[in-house]
Amino acid sequence: MNETLLIALQLLLAHVLTDFVLQPQKAIKHKRQHKARAPFLYIHAFIAGFLTYLFLQQWTSFLVPVFIMITHFGIDLWKLNQKKDNLRYFLIDQFLHFFILLLAWLYLTENFNAIIPFFETLFNSQNTLIILLGYLIVIFPFGFIIGKATQRWQKEIEKEDKITSLEKAGRTIGVFERILVLTFVLTYNIAAIGFLIAAKSILRFSDKGQSGGRKQTEYVLIGTLMSFALTIIVGFLMNTLLL
Repeated sequence: MNETLLIALQLLLAHVLTDFVLQPQKAIKHKRQHKARAPFLYIHAFIAGFLTYLFLQQWTSFLVPVFIMITHFGIDLWKLNQKKDNLRYFLIDQFLHFFILLLAWLYLTENFNAIIPFFETLFNSQNTLIILLGYLIVIFPFGFIIGKATQRWQKEIEKEDKITSLEKAGRTIGVFERILVLTFVLTYNIAAIGFLIAAKSILRFSDKGQSGGRKQTEYVLIGTLMSFALTIIVGFLMNTLLL
């Protein structure tokens, strides 16, 4: 196995075990309650460093394990001092941990001098720019376009339909929907798009017999078909441009 990949896997394994396997909910609640005074916070940070040392098997070098232990403690303490414990802070927390792991990996593999050439190659690659631009288009502009195109039907439903729905749920579903469709097109798995259409058809049964259910279903289908059509067109264009 490639040595650089092996080191990356060792660092990731140590982190996943530390943050998700060896951290029970009871300990997490204890940390949130006592913050810097929680004994498990220190134990948790030590485990992060110890597992890193154990998996790397560089028995005479303590620099990286100690670096992981100290930064893990600092990041967790920062998160514990936030007023909310939600998805946003969880993602920031994990991003910071992975950034630290990236720094450790670059140090261990002596790849710091390859960072700038990597980004130069990445953003001078036609395929990379096409894929990046394609996903950004289907996620952001298309959501705006579909929202505007279906606005008049949405207002009509809101006037007649007393059934409430999750806030921004439709927009979030649409984003993931377009990401999946574009991925299926780019990987030439067109048939898989049928499964998404079948999943959306379940809404017909859930709305049956409810006030405004038919209009709600028609509105969802219009948005879905617009979303699918635009994304499939972009996907085919991307496939013709990709080298």
